[in-house]
Amino acid sequence: MRFGIWTPLPHTIRPEPRMQDAIAELSTPGSGDGPDESYQFAIDIVREAESVGFDSTLIAQRYLGPDLDAWMLGSALAAQTKTIEIMPAVHPGIVLPQLAAKFGASLDRISAGRCAINIVNGWWADEFNMYGNGSWTDDADARGRRLDEFVSVLKGLWTQSPFSFDGEFFKLKDGRLPTTPRTRPHPSIYAASRSNPGKDSIARHCDVWFVSYKPGFRNFETNMAGVVRDIADMNARAKSHGRTLRYGISTHVICCETLAEAHAQADALEAYGATNRLALVPALALGAGLVGTPEVIVERIEQYRAAGIELLMLHFHPMMQGLRTFIDRIMPKVPHTAARTAA
Repeated sequence: MRFGIWTPLPHTIRPEPRMQDAIAELSTPGSGDGPDESYQFAIDIVREAESVGFDSTLIAQRYLGPDLDAWMLGSALAAQTKTIEIMPAVHPGIVLPQLAAKFGASLDRISAGRCAINIVNGWWADEFNMYGNGSWTDDADARGRRLDEFVSVLKGLWTQSPFSFDGEFFKLKDGRLPTTPRTRPHPSIYAASRSNPGKDSIARHCDVWFVSYKPGFRNFETNMAGVVRDIADMNARAKSHGRTLRYGISTHVICCETLAEAHAQADALEAYGATNRLALVPALALGAGLVGTPEVIVERIEQYRAAGIELLMLHFHPMMQGLRTFIDRIMPKVPHTAARTAA
């Protein structure tokens, strides 16, 4: 099992005092003294995770929010870390694949081969229309086709020179990427689409699929059965293209001495997330079911490992306290891979 950590951002963790102070700074022109507080918070969490062998950090992208840009933050984190994989998210329809190829190659060089990329189709129409110049479409199949073309161009530029592409959404003639990635054949590509067109594209092109599940921490058994079915389905799709896929899961972890305490905290987070967008990401991620005592959580991690999950992408509340609880109470009981060595 590999362990990953969500880089803390305003929209990815339940509000806590340090992040609330950071949001106030980010949202007020001219405010702040010294290094940006949200950046320093990210450094502290990612370094702590890296120091105990966490293998990856996911940097979500939120344009309509007080978050730092994922690619710029990723480059800054690369300079502050040595071994952890840096995985910014990118939205087809907002960023061109040609630019994503350049960004990814640059980050892979800056980080000495530690870049990965998370392809996210997105859901927030206002964000696409503002930052993608009216690029939102309600047609899920069209979004799936756009994702497919995006990854085709991204990989093409990373692996071929010259590269040409004539698609519905993207066109490129004799394209070249003078700045090449360090990683061969290319940086790892993660994705999380739930649509059939998106899944087909992931099976053809991507390296890791983040499995899906329904919200609600009490749905673990149902969601676990769905994960097993979905992995079997994705394995078959990938095999039809002569490929294999790897699998990860994003999850919010609540570890307590008793089930009653853990369930009470999870109920509170789900209720809060239902009315507050700033807690939506961790609230939905409770559906993975890593809520309970250390023994319950370890048992469920083992079920995920047996199903084929190789990566847990984790977040907590409060973030540092939850991470340290996981390090002390869960990690020693779960076999995991060592982080890559520094280049």
